[in-house]
Amino acid sequence: MTKKTTTKQSGTYLYLVCLVAALGGFLFGFDTAVISGTVGLVKHDFNLDVSLEGWFVSCALLGCIIGVSISGKLSDKYGRKIILILSAVLFLASATGCMVSSSFSQLIAFRLIGGLGIGVASMVSPLYISEFSPSRYRGMMVSLYQLALTIGIVISYFSNAYLANHTGDTFSSDMMHKIFSTEVWRGMLGLGTIPAAIFLLSLFLVPESPRWLLLKGQEAKAKEILIKIDGVDAANKEIAAFKSTSDSDGNLKELFKPVYRKALWIGLLLPFLSQVCGINAVIYYGPRILEQAGFTLNNALGGQVTIGLVNVVFTFVAIFTVDKWGRRPLLFVGIGGAVIALLTIGLLFALGITSGPWILIFILLFIACFAFSFGPVCWVVIGEIFPNAIRGKAMALATLSLWIANFLVGQLTPLMLERLGSSVTFWLFAICCSPALWLTWKLIPETKGRSLENIDTYWKENYKGAN
Repeated sequence: MTKKTTTKQSGTYLYLVCLVAALGGFLFGFDTAVISGTVGLVKHDFNLDVSLEGWFVSCALLGCIIGVSISGKLSDKYGRKIILILSAVLFLASATGCMVSSSFSQLIAFRLIGGLGIGVASMVSPLYISEFSPSRYRGMMVSLYQLALTIGIVISYFSNAYLANHTGDTFSSDMMHKIFSTEVWRGMLGLGTIPAAIFLLSLFLVPESPRWLLLKGQEAKAKEILIKIDGVDAANKEIAAFKSTSDSDGNLKELFKPVYRKALWIGLLLPFLSQVCGINAVIYYGPRILEQAGFTLNNALGGQVTIGLVNVVFTFVAIFTVDKWGRRPLLFVGIGGAVIALLTIGLLFALGITSGPWILIFILLFIACFAFSFGPVCWVVIGEIFPNAIRGKAMALATLSLWIANFLVGQLTPLMLERLGSSVTFWLFAICCSPALWLTWKLIPETKGRSLENIDTYWKENYKGAN
């Protein structure tokens, strides 16, 4: 017998491969959140004004925009796996460079390189997982990406808090003393070398996306992988369904046809709204916001650790319910709760109720609501709604929308906090978050349990029915 006919289904194989791909989310979370503990330290060491402070935070986001802009075309041409390897190399170079940079200009350059890695991984990791997973597990598997992202965030908070509390430690090496004591922000950024190296090495052990292999006519390789994921019968059904819907030439213009108009609007608006709700303002500037609420710097960093833990815990709600309850219910409940929390935080600041735990409690409520809705479900939905032949390019467009919003929030938040105050800032986030409820109600279909090919067929049938 040939190898492909003796290959057996393995649930462990599915989980392990998806976990490796999800490490891209871990690095995404770590790299974006680690900045929160370094902003004040870098601002002090380089004597930055508010504009340069915003540039230090958002320069990596500019790199993300560039990275995601090229990732769709590259991943469609060369494969998902090789582009994930590229992102790991960029992460590793960035963490190392930031740790040893000798000037603010060099620090910015290496943050931009890290941004390229984040941009690539933020698109290709959920894309790979979405294409690799059986339909009945797809929501859970893609949510693992968001879980890894939240764990990366909380690990960065723990490492930042730990290093911030050990700045008086002495080291025999002058370089080590500089990195982990006198200029501890170097150590905070440099610790990213460890997960980046693990990600890079692990990627050599995973296969290519079977749907990408099918797109390239490599059916035998794709079938072997699909059998190992979900058995012979499921593999045959997947391949037959793929062939029945593969009528696109792979040109992105396909996405702008009327039949995919709703998918395009969902892909552009859902990621954008998931960022302008203010989630990364809390992640990037959490210590500063908590300091305005009366916390000291070290306590603020500790509060940030609590924020990260809540983010992790409530992501498990999505993991265990997104394939059972569906995407739409989680979005309705989570977005509604987030809007209420943001309005309340703004009210507390406006009324001067900043002593005691109330600000932190409602920030935690906002984080919890985001963690089981916007956070994971956004990645699940944009990984499902596009046709096979252009999924890479279309997801890149959707993820680009996310990073443009992220860049704007990162750049404008310090200015908003300084000139408008915390109360108005949070009210604006609530206003920006609200349209996502309308989007979920009017445009987003329920996709739980549907194969990617079935979702493509849904758009075509829905369009015919409307005409």
